[in-house]
Amino acid sequence: MAIELRDDVYRRPLVTATERLGVSSGWKCVDVGAGGGDVSVALGKIVGPSGRVFAVDIDPGRRDQVAEIAARETQVIALTQPAEEMVLPEKVDLAFCRFLLLQVIEPGLVIERMASVVKDGGWIVIQEAVTSAGRIGDSPISTLSGTMKHPDIGIMVPGIVKQLGLEITDCWAEAPVGLGDTPESRYLEAMTGILVTDEPVMLPPIVTTIARVSH
Repeated sequence: MAIELRDDVYRRPLVTATERLGVSSGWKCVDVGAGGGDVSVALGKIVGPSGRVFAVDIDPGRRDQVAEIAARETQVIALTQPAEEMVLPEKVDLAFCRFLLLQVIEPGLVIERMASVVKDGGWIVIQEAVTSAGRIGDSPISTLSGTMKHPDIGIMVPGIVKQLGLEITDCWAEAPVGLGDTPESRYLEAMTGILVTDEPVMLPPIVTTIARVSH
């Protein structure tokens, strides 16, 4: 089933990752740092009624938001937990996060925790940004990185994953690009307040790292 993320400018890397792994009906997944729940619900549509998606976020308000969005998707379960202390009622086939590690104090601890909730032979998918590589025309989008703990964590993730003893099976980078009134320019305006009219925009690329878990 195609992932329904029409308003998500970063949807393509998620689609690519799930297709390469063969995520399908019956899979059990956790979306760590689920935020508004778009990815959780999208995964829920793939795994179907026989699967399960745990949407984990530290913000109780986010949990309620996810629960409301997922009301029609009974396989999506919202949990309020910090990623560093995540505990699930069962092991999962896939642990996923996106735009999470740039905000946490110890990214390695979060990745280690993600691995701990995955079945032997299961998968971790991490999608994180290289914020400094974003551009408006030929100028960096400097305002994006001001409040982030690790604004370029995307390029560091493969090394962290390898240090933890996980097997990296795939790794690549993608960046949404737009010109004029496009979803990319509107996303940038929503994130930074910068109004872009006629210059090309390259949003920060995200690095996707896929790793196999062996316990």
